[in-house]
Amino acid sequence: MKKFVFASVMALASLSLVYAPTLRAQDQQGGTIQIKDPAEYNAYSMATTQSDPKAKAAAIEDFLTKYPQSVVKKTLLDTLIDTYQGLQEPDQTLSAASRMLQIDPDNLKAIYYSANIKKGQCAKTSDQQTCDDAIALAQKGLNAKAPAGMPPDEFKKQTDVLAPFFHSVIAAADAAKKDPAGAVEEYHKELMLYPVEATTKPGQPGLGDTLQLALAYVKLALVDAQAARDADTKAKATPGDATLAAAAKAANDKAGQDYVQAVWFFARAWNFAPANFKGQIEPQLDYYYKKYHGDLTGLNDVKTQAASTLFPPATFNITPAKTPQEQIHDLLATTPDLNTLALADKETVLAVGSKEDADKLWALLQGKQTPVPGIVIESSASQVKVAVTQDAKDAKAADFIVNMKEPIPEKEIPAVGSELKLLKDGGPELDGTYDTYTQVPASSTAAASAQIVLKDAILQSAKKAPVHKPAAGHRPVRKPQ
Repeated sequence: MKKFVFASVMALASLSLVYAPTLRAQDQQGGTIQIKDPAEYNAYSMATTQSDPKAKAAAIEDFLTKYPQSVVKKTLLDTLIDTYQGLQEPDQTLSAASRMLQIDPDNLKAIYYSANIKKGQCAKTSDQQTCDDAIALAQKGLNAKAPAGMPPDEFKKQTDVLAPFFHSVIAAADAAKKDPAGAVEEYHKELMLYPVEATTKPGQPGLGDTLQLALAYVKLALVDAQAARDADTKAKATPGDATLAAAAKAANDKAGQDYVQAVWFFARAWNFAPANFKGQIEPQLDYYYKKYHGDLTGLNDVKTQAASTLFPPATFNITPAKTPQEQIHDLLATTPDLNTLALADKETVLAVGSKEDADKLWALLQGKQTPVPGIVIESSASQVKVAVTQDAKDAKAADFIVNMKEPIPEKEIPAVGSELKLLKDGGPELDGTYDTYTQVPASSTAAASAQIVLKDAILQSAKKAPVHKPAAGHRPVRKPQ
């Protein structure tokens, strides 16, 4: 799936086209630079007049090695940053920018490119130090001082343009470090700094990060739900304690409001997303609205409201549904044939339904075959782990473990992150037989789920045309020679 590419690609494309030309003005201040050594001057001229970017980068690097204290060091590092950026070589860009910051700590161009690269590395690896580096660079950018000789109003124009980006870096790093509260706070700061149109147009980072804010609220809901469970436990341990009871209620209300906020920002992003991304956002919007409200009634009104303003009004709310166990009991009571339930709904029943309701459904499922559409989390020749529900997909955690009847040929093992579908939808289709299930309680990082194990599975890439054999006693007709 490409649902997260939506935000990052739009942000990077916009920043590289809009911010970089603005930043160059910062380094075009000052008068004429004089080089007294003829050999140094010749080397400088040779480096700066190269037409091939790779040759230019190599010549500048050679110059900086030979003349590390040159008066044109800053000018050449500025050119080197642009050259490596144009060559799309992030490691070299980061190296050049880091060297620039050693001699010019407030250089906004160097800070921007460094923070941008570290942001991408942090999102990819979730490495603590890398994410901390990204945050430190973004904070540095937010606190940068104007270079000598630059008018304050001109410097303010640059910092005003870059401030939302730096808040986005901090938010993304917080999300990667599993600090959703920090991510929510920083995404809010970022979006408040944009003009409204920057949050409605594809290709603008504000729209992509509106979606990221919705996802951060989903993660925050898990953390706050765990806090609510802890508060409930304390309140039940001391019956009659009004303070603990009030704290438990407040914690439960906070967890619920996280989902309300998530729904709003999913709806906001959906309203303005390109058509090819609406189909990726809508399942998340529907899922979390239904999870909180119980069904999809009223969702169209939420979409309409979210189209008119970026942030929800103080009066915005969604009526909460019955408890999950009550919803599941009603679902089972009103579904004549439980076999017709969608696979994700079956998993939800097994995950959070009462033991009686879960066992009732399992009695019908065990031993039956089912397709398992979803996202591949892990795969080998003998076993495929799949995320089926939206909660599992968002957490990148498998809720179905599918054991193969026979080993999958190496070339056909589904790749991690690929999507399994029904054959009628293009496949590949993974079919297995229900074997066992275990309820997995909710935690601060994952919603309650069921670990469902299937056996004797087969993987089909496409329907094969049936082979028609001649009936017994008949020979196939021989074609005339």
